[in-house]
Amino acid sequence: MELSNLRPAEGSKHSDNFRRGRGHGSGNGKTAGKGHKGQKARSGAPRIGFEGGQMPLYRRIPKRGFKNRNSKEIVAINLSVLDKKFEDGATVDVEALIKAGIIDAAKDGVKILGNGEITKKLTVKVNAYSEAAKAKIEAVGGTAEVI
Repeated sequence: MELSNLRPAEGSKHSDNFRRGRGHGSGNGKTAGKGHKGQKARSGAPRIGFEGGQMPLYRRIPKRGFKNRNSKEIVAINLSVLDKKFEDGATVDVEALIKAGIIDAAKDGVKILGNGEITKKLTVKVNAYSEAAKAKIEAVGGTAEVI
């Protein structure tokens, strides 16, 4: 037995989609599963997370920064990596980068940066290049195509 295999005993869990307060013969009449009296027995019971007027936890803990909805996650790759992983005359595109194990997945695009040297003539087809990277690729006779 493992934690991933645990499940409730047969017959111990009930569906939650039955009608409450329809007489004692239904098994859930009279108080309709709410017990006797108290705040939670009445209509207008407080919402989940309400702490009785105390400043709730989600407002007490500090907030830091924000996540920009319009930001793009660009994967950056240096020229030195391309020089090590690819043979002379190879075509480098997103699929080839994933196959070579350089990137896991191109989230919103791939950009080649000019860090390092390149000695092989490569045809590179990605979303963006730095000016230095494009110049170095073309200096050794390769091509830098934007897709």
